[in-house]
Amino acid sequence: MPDKHVVFDVVGTCVSFDAFYNTIDRVIGSRLLAKNITARSFGFTWMTAAELEFTFLSISERYRPYKDVIKALFYRSLYMCGIESPRTFATDAERDQCVQGYSELELRPGTADCFEILRNAGFTVWCLTTGDAKRVRGYFERAGVDMPLENFITCDTAGVAKPALAAYKPALARFAEDDVKWFAAAHMWDVSAAVKVGFRGAYCTVYEKESCAELFDAEMDVLADTLPDMAKSIVAAST
Repeated sequence: MPDKHVVFDVVGTCVSFDAFYNTIDRVIGSRLLAKNITARSFGFTWMTAAELEFTFLSISERYRPYKDVIKALFYRSLYMCGIESPRTFATDAERDQCVQGYSELELRPGTADCFEILRNAGFTVWCLTTGDAKRVRGYFERAGVDMPLENFITCDTAGVAKPALAAYKPALARFAEDDVKWFAAAHMWDVSAAVKVGFRGAYCTVYEKESCAELFDAEMDVLADTLPDMAKSIVAAST
């Protein structure tokens, strides 16, 4: 019998961004709101800008860990949101507090059930992340969800960021040719790229709500609105 594997994206898929947004709100939220900027909208803008630069650096063969990139983009992101003098608006200490909020993200409801469903069906659960494995594993440890360190694969090791196809290949190479190999994510750009290198794709709408599937050249074997439903569908589609 072939072995069965599911590789998960972590941040955004298994983990929500609420703690990050809440930290920003606590640290500088009142000042942002005075400028008609919500903590959530600034947090999303900052995070998205960091992901963009992180990806561009990787593409141009100047890979930097995501934690370094998001820290560097804080003041620029404030400026892009309409804060004309960002370095008088906030301090380095406040920036660092906001960055720390990204390390305190929490698992989405249903993540533990999702993993349990898959493991009970004989799947090995893996994680492929752009973050450092220790920080990302901490999300699971704080929630009391078992996720062995040896089952984390980080883009920091290869120095290539998702969604470059080379970022998925080290994960795929861990498995035998006839193994059952799934990639599961709540980012359509992520799972659709994994499909291109040979994974079966499972997409959950829990983060993006709208898949914008017309932009992505990949067929999903599983589409679901919750993580447990996605797990059940993966099990059913693998029999």
